[in-house]
Amino acid sequence: MIAPALPPLLSSDGHLEVRPERWTPRMPAKYRERAPRTVTLPDGGDAILVEGQPPYPAPFLDLRAGRTNETWQPFGTTVDGTAGVGPPEQRLREQEMDGLLAEVLFPNMQVGPRLWRGIADDDLYRATVRAYNDWLADEYCVVSRDRLIGLGVIPWTNLDDALAELEHCARLGLKGVNLGVFPNGRSYPLPEDDRFWAAAIAMKMPLTVHVGFDRLGPRASEPTFEYPGADPEILRKLGPRKLVRLGWVPFWMEEADYWYERHRHWAERLLHVKPLARRPSDYVRRHISFSVQHVERVAVELRHHMGVNRIMFATDFPHIECDWPNTRPFAERLFAGVPAEESYAIAAGNMLRFFRLDDTPLGKTVRACAPQGATRV
Repeated sequence: MIAPALPPLLSSDGHLEVRPERWTPRMPAKYRERAPRTVTLPDGGDAILVEGQPPYPAPFLDLRAGRTNETWQPFGTTVDGTAGVGPPEQRLREQEMDGLLAEVLFPNMQVGPRLWRGIADDDLYRATVRAYNDWLADEYCVVSRDRLIGLGVIPWTNLDDALAELEHCARLGLKGVNLGVFPNGRSYPLPEDDRFWAAAIAMKMPLTVHVGFDRLGPRASEPTFEYPGADPEILRKLGPRKLVRLGWVPFWMEEADYWYERHRHWAERLLHVKPLARRPSDYVRRHISFSVQHVERVAVELRHHMGVNRIMFATDFPHIECDWPNTRPFAERLFAGVPAEESYAIAAGNMLRFFRLDDTPLGKTVRACAPQGATRV
């Protein structure tokens, strides 16, 4: 059966674009004078100032919602006045205006975790991450925990810090965390990371990666061939995890299988690399979920290459990809001709399962709208 109307829409990729002044009061008093803060540039735009770094202009690509193509500009951007930057009550109203029931909330990646890691003092850096996570859980998501699904930030320092913050995020009641590098603090895996994966599985804590891991340290500008890579077998250890954006994935999976077959024999013979138990693409299908933007029609057409149960709808609000408050016409195009049970899975069901929301008030409301057969997808 083809869906006669849109299923409930949940966004698996939204962002919190807020001034740091909203959460830096959570930092210990000894660090507040050194905390990230907002400054005004000569062109009238906002910038974020982080210790030891030049002012970082407010990312114009991240402040697009509510602005038209005719009024949006790539400089002189201010945070205030943009949809998606207000208090949680405003965010809930913005969801309703766009026809959404809930959002997963990543931090602002450019002026958030990525910029914070430029802080040289690790104690100050850890205090920055902790303050954001505490504010997120105790002051923002608390207003509606099953509709404002904030993701805690895992520090990019070392394994012990990563484990400590993972445990703290679980105590706070956050429904997932975001990784910018491997738990060991590098952009490549080490055996010690297994402790983090095991802890996340024990906590039933979903892990997310937004676009990809940063390339930190000396390897950033060098061939990756010379450095350790992630054995796909590691995916069995990670617990639930999600990557953002889908359109490229079917091609990447096909290429991974092709090139693995081309290179695995010499790698085993000369480098003693153990052969995989399955094809690379099989690990992806079994262990990773992806978000699909509301405009990625091609990705939906290729959904069976990936697996319908691994795809989650997203709007990227309030970033430049979003069409707030007019997502629904794009969603209608996205799901046109897609069977009702598959549309439901992508639009809502998969996200409920991934973030363990089935038994929340939101989950019960959404599941009441599920078409017959949806649970089998």
